[in-house]
Amino acid sequence: MKYFYTLLLTLFLSTTFAGNGQPYQIYNAKGKKVTYKEMIKQLGKSEVVLFGEYHNNSLGHWLQLKVTESLGQQHALVLGAEMFESDNQQGLTNYVTSKINEEEFAKEVRLWNNYKGDYRPLVEYAKSNQLPFVATNVPRRYASMLFKGGMEALDTLKIEEKAWIAPLPFPYDPELPGYKEMLTMFEAEHVNENLPKAQAIKDATMAHFIQRNVEEGKLFVHYNGSYHSNKYEGIFWYLKNYAPQLKVATITMVEAENVDHFEKLNQGLADFILVIDANILKSF
Repeated sequence: MKYFYTLLLTLFLSTTFAGNGQPYQIYNAKGKKVTYKEMIKQLGKSEVVLFGEYHNNSLGHWLQLKVTESLGQQHALVLGAEMFESDNQQGLTNYVTSKINEEEFAKEVRLWNNYKGDYRPLVEYAKSNQLPFVATNVPRRYASMLFKGGMEALDTLKIEEKAWIAPLPFPYDPELPGYKEMLTMFEAEHVNENLPKAQAIKDATMAHFIQRNVEEGKLFVHYNGSYHSNKYEGIFWYLKNYAPQLKVATITMVEAENVDHFEKLNQGLADFILVIDANILKSF
């Protein structure tokens, strides 16, 4: 079986899409159409690619695999993902280096519920090609500690626990639009000033582990929710804070009824914007 995507692609081809019948269209930051080949060429000039996704968009996940394969034909790669927490690095490494089997992997690593259909192909690609795969995200329990007790709660962590997060104190700018917006996204009883800080510790930690694992002559491809890198904020902002010299490119995805029409509000979201048909199959 060629992963889950062989069946998925068959579904794509048998589905009627809006506009010109294409399920997606690629645009640059200014809203100009670009080809897949042009995008791959430009991404290859960077040192880090942040691939922002919708977690449940099946076509988006297929595109992640295809982009990774295309980049891997031209460059040595290092892969990394939000979907793996940093304290699970050993289990992830053991699996992609074939030291443990898949059953053992599932016991050692906290896998997302949609792992098999959406992220397994990327891990299997890394395993098949002997590529490093970095678990970049902060362990969820530490983000929860920050949300409940503020940044000072992290000072109570043991030295070995602090190894799983960005160095403390990590930089934080509450005026970044994405963090300010978070305070308006939820009902008042679920919002306090620690909410965007809990997001920031994720962004900072992912940037920290990306920057720490960048290798000369290799391209680091990182998969994360689009909110973590849209508008050159989040992970991108922290990467530029930690390592200003890094060449970082970004991809994001949006959904639309007509992929041939680019909404002005999407300008500047990323270097490349994948407009995907809104009727595409969702993975959950």
